[in-house]
Order: sequence, then C-alpha cells, then structure tokens
Amino acid sequence: MMMKLSILLICAVLCVLQTASAQVKFGQLCSGNSANTKRGCDGKYGCGNYGASRNGGKHKHEGLDIVCADGATVYAPFDVTLKRKAVPYKENNAINNGIELSGGGLCFKLFYVKPDKYSGSLKKGQKLGTMLRMQAVYPGITSHVHVQMCDKSDPTKYF
Repeated sequence: MMMKLSILLICAVLCVLQTASAQVKFGQLCSGNSANTKRGCDGKYGCGNYGASRNGGKHKHEGLDIVCADGATVYAPFDVTLKRKAVPYKENNAINNGIELSGGGLCFKLFYVKPDKYSGSLKKGQKLGTMLRMQAVYPGITSHVHVQMCDKSDPTKYF
C-alpha cells in the first residue's frame, strides 16, 4: 500500500512539473520583431522591463515593453479572445489606445495599439491591429507595445 501511494505521489508531482513547464509563450507580437525583443533603457524615458522605476522611484513599471515600430502590424501572440478597449492614460493623446485579451489561460492588455476590432477572437499570428505613433508623444523613445497582465503580475516569463 505504501509503495502504491509513493508511486502515485511521484506521478502527481511529475504531472504538475510537466504542466508548469508547458506554460504559454507569446508568439511574435510585432512585424519587424520576430524575437519579441524587449525595450532597453531610453534615458529620460526609463527602462522597459517589469518593475523599472517611474517618476523618480514613486511608481514601478507594471508591464513589459516589446519593441515595435510606429505603424507596424501587431499580431495575436496565440489564440485570443478580444475582451474590450483598454487605455493606459486618463487624458487623451495620440497613443491612448489598447485592448484587453484572454487566451492560453492568461488575461493581459496591450497598450499603444489601435486594434482592428475590440471583440471576437483571433488565431495566433492574425493581425490584431496597428502600432500607434509613439514618437508623436515621446520623441526619441524606442517605440513599443506595452504588455501588462490584468492582475499586474510580471509578464516576463511568458516571453
């Protein structure tokens, strides 16, 4: 009996480990960036990694920035359901647009994107929308799509 319980316990642990290692990974988000290169640091604009300091250390960056040229095509990173419009700013500007999506067991937002639509579903690699003109708002920054988990946890492990 003890041997059977030990074998069952080992099988359960291996099953959990296999499931954890099979977590979803983002496919290509932006045309021209097949490797999903992350934005580095841009002097006065700060760094694109999750948790980077903002406003003199008063705030932390709540997402991950993936390099994307102004006007580039933004793709569904895996099969997704489009949930609703999501905006990064309270005040309006040229890049104040985005979308909330779900798929692969995740809920996340993509900011600085003009989606082709705000509801429905897309398959991995289908066009989701177009990167907005970030240079119009932040001249000299590395233009990027901001990826933010709905629960504001670190998205880095999915890239």
